[in-house]
Amino acid sequence: MEANLLAVFNERDPRRRTEAIATTYADNVQWIDDEGVVTGRDDLNAKAAGLQEKLRGLHFVKAGTVRQTRGLGFLAWELHTADGNTVASGFDVAEISGERINRLWTVLNSPE
Repeated sequence: MEANLLAVFNERDPRRRTEAIATTYADNVQWIDDEGVVTGRDDLNAKAAGLQEKLRGLHFVKAGTVRQTRGLGFLAWELHTADGNTVASGFDVAEISGERINRLWTVLNSPE
């Protein structure tokens, strides 16, 4: 779960992000969020790169510890500015098999 957040969604270098994706996700991973569903590592990578472009100058941080049980992981996160202000938050839930994420759900928290 940490690799999903920090090594993929915080990674701006395309080569390192692609390497992290190869070790973090199953070949046919599905990423589900409010925008829809993407399937496969390449599509996940493209969407992550697009998200990073939109969030230029911001970075993700863990908002708690990873929680997991058999085949399921959970990690809350926050999106911060360079000076540490939180601009958004949410959480990821993942179905995991063989140490790789098969399905990933991203949920945004409603603004308060």
